[in-house]
Amino acid sequence: MNRTEAVFRIAPTLQKYDWGVVGSRSKVAQLAAGADIPGFALDNSTPYAELWMGTHVKSPSGVVGSTASLPDVLAANPHLIGSEVSSKFATSKGNLPFLFKVLSINKALSIQTHPDKGTAERLHAKQPSVYTDDNHKPEMAIALTDFRGLCGFLPISDIKTYLRTIPELRALISELVVDRFLSADGEMDEREQLRNLFSALMQADPNVVKFQLSQLTAYYKAVNEPSEIENLVLGLNDHYPGDVGVFCPFVLNYVKLKPGQAIFLGAGEPHAYISGDIMECMANSDNVIRAGLTPKPKDIANLLAGLTYKAAPWSEHVVQPSRSPGSATLVYNPPVQDFTVLALDLSRGGSESQVAVDGPSIIIVIEGSGFIKWDKDTKSLELMPGNVVFVGANIPISFKALEKLTIFRAYVD
Repeated sequence: MNRTEAVFRIAPTLQKYDWGVVGSRSKVAQLAAGADIPGFALDNSTPYAELWMGTHVKSPSGVVGSTASLPDVLAANPHLIGSEVSSKFATSKGNLPFLFKVLSINKALSIQTHPDKGTAERLHAKQPSVYTDDNHKPEMAIALTDFRGLCGFLPISDIKTYLRTIPELRALISELVVDRFLSADGEMDEREQLRNLFSALMQADPNVVKFQLSQLTAYYKAVNEPSEIENLVLGLNDHYPGDVGVFCPFVLNYVKLKPGQAIFLGAGEPHAYISGDIMECMANSDNVIRAGLTPKPKDIANLLAGLTYKAAPWSEHVVQPSRSPGSATLVYNPPVQDFTVLALDLSRGGSESQVAVDGPSIIIVIEGSGFIKWDKDTKSLELMPGNVVFVGANIPISFKALEKLTIFRAYVD
């Protein structure tokens, strides 16, 4: 590969976490089959959880046809990132400001949050083996299939209802904390009492948690027609028996997305993805602070210290895409500078041009076939499912669909 070419194929990397969908049912595995990943061979007993596209130090993308990594190429060719982006982000080592992913979720990820920039720097300095970089990690999830998750704290009134009607939940928290929460008045007081309540819940005696969960799940199993939340609790307990995170549907919003719908999670927002396939874009970080629904080490103290304790309906986290008249491209623009995501659906024979942006882009083909063209359409690459393409800064491109073509493009400008 000519290292100074403006558009070229890259090879993503795979993460085989336990919560991923197993074998060929995994969207990640399906895309990996066409992603030019060296040595990839599908194993139908392996969970394929994440496909990473970017420059993160933990698992940087490769460059197809080269032994160099993507950050190596970008460090040697800084014009591909662009001066506008390099003036705002630390890109000297070929680092992109964002990390792009596909996730295939079979069972719940941990109850988690992500740090702001200052907290990330502090945690990385103290525990570099756990917090492997010093960056913040705001993130956006766009559903590819029906998706379920927990996202942000429920409205205060909903949490109060659960406390009054679920004795097993109330038994984990002291009466003083419960009473102060139930009598909280005004936003500042409610936020402080939510902090006390959630802290007490997540630090409850594990033996008491297991006992109360056994009582609660036995009751739910005897219900003739369990509600969605009751079924959710039963499912979480099947995967993580006796874990305090099983109680989180009583304090966090239960979110259901249809394909194309999106949510954004800023620093300090508790969440847990439960099932489905998603595109995910985030700042270039892998910092996760965990507190439940996980066999991995938990850091409850830092999670509790970093939460915003903002209580609101999950609609507050929704990202509504926009579309220009006559365009087939949807624009998902979250409230951060680190990334934007475009989604393009073209019918057979369709075409679409996209203007140059000031920064770099990564494109993945989800479905169909076609071409990406640049340099006044004099250059092109064929596109097939799983192909991942890097586009340098200030390069206008166009797409041509041979059959229905679906792509996602992450960029920063």
